[in-house]
Amino acid sequence: MASSKKSIYSALGANLLIALTKFIAGYISNSASMIAEGIHSLVDTTNQLLLLLGIRRSKRAPDAAHPFGYGKELYFWSFIVSILIFGLGGGISIYQGIIHMANPEPLGDPTISYLVLAISVLFEGASLVVAAKAFNFTRGEMGWWEAVVKSKDPSTFLVLFEDAAAVTGLLIVASCIFLAHKLNLPILDGLASLLVGLLLVVVSALLARESRSLLMGEGIAPETKNSIVHIAGQHTSVEQVKQILSTYQSPDEVILMLILVFREQLTTAQINTAIDEIRERIREQFPLVKFIIIQPATL
Repeated sequence: MASSKKSIYSALGANLLIALTKFIAGYISNSASMIAEGIHSLVDTTNQLLLLLGIRRSKRAPDAAHPFGYGKELYFWSFIVSILIFGLGGGISIYQGIIHMANPEPLGDPTISYLVLAISVLFEGASLVVAAKAFNFTRGEMGWWEAVVKSKDPSTFLVLFEDAAAVTGLLIVASCIFLAHKLNLPILDGLASLLVGLLLVVVSALLARESRSLLMGEGIAPETKNSIVHIAGQHTSVEQVKQILSTYQSPDEVILMLILVFREQLTTAQINTAIDEIRERIREQFPLVKFIIIQPATL
């Protein structure tokens, strides 16, 4: 979590400064694509603030109303961020692009736009490197996309996707501005805004899909599930592991429920002792499993 907060703060600082310079450059050069990029950076700045809010609220201690804590706050705010990328970033950029393609305006001096784009690529690229390093540290031996799908901490891959989309968008805008002036085709400036908007919609859809899955309650990985079944099944008091249910309450907390069939000759005291021993063995191997409910059942 510390590494993900570092990448969020890095992206926040970069986007806040870049958004202001993009708006100024867009106004001076009369560039719709630069205005769209400014909106993109402003939305990204808001997104990082919401992620930090989600992380902070998810750390609140359990209370009577929320006995399992507030861990899912992070998943909720991550989903909101993915929707904002679509609604504000993508939607407004597409709108700006369509308007300026339908009514192209004369292009102003592109010098300041090139300067701002160069500075933006530098800062966004640095932020992307920080986010990539943080995510690379957490993914272990998994592939990049596999790590995104299996990750239970959306703050890591959200910033990574945002920064990657930002750098890609800057390259699109730079290419279209250059061609617009080279070929004297102002319509390409609007096209750049439209392409950036479509890029953000695609990124938003991917992030919303992953964030929604976490918010709805993803369970533990199959290999972890099999290991826990093995731990419970190995206990001498257990006849059968009937069912195992789990959900991530937060990236650092798992709620687990085991329905076990115990041997018939056991007394209530012996079953309670066995339950305590199974809980302890599971926690030793999987510290993230904070809440373990074991329910005795019959065959």
